[in-house]
Amino acid sequence: MTNLLLDTHAFIWYSEDDPKLHDSIEIEIETADRIYISTASLWEIGIKLSIRKLSLRSNYESSLFQRGYANESSLEPAGIILLPITFADIVRVMNLPLHHRDPFDRILIAQAINNSLTLMSCDAAFTAYPIQLRWE
Repeated sequence: MTNLLLDTHAFIWYSEDDPKLHDSIEIEIETADRIYISTASLWEIGIKLSIRKLSLRSNYESSLFQRGYANESSLEPAGIILLPITFADIVRVMNLPLHHRDPFDRILIAQAINNSLTLMSCDAAFTAYPIQLRWE
């Protein structure tokens, strides 16, 4: 059973059909049993859009929320499950070694560990943590 947690960039590239996402990665995402996106990633996207550090081809709010793609548990029709941040995730972040200081990435690492998820990311800094990491 393949359960993937998409890093923020993987989610953006996948949802925007960006050529940066290799075909093999796209196939792996599409054939996974379950695909998760952390609420931290949606928060990160919102922050980066508001400070103009990120731009998207589609409108973030309308593409995810106003068209019914996002509800409290999933991004439909893509079948991506929203993964909430729990207190256990916060405790795990507090106890992670400081190999990586980005708070959004640290919560994704904690969630991958706590939920036994494979993290789909090209961030090489993640290899310092005891997680399953996928990227080609």
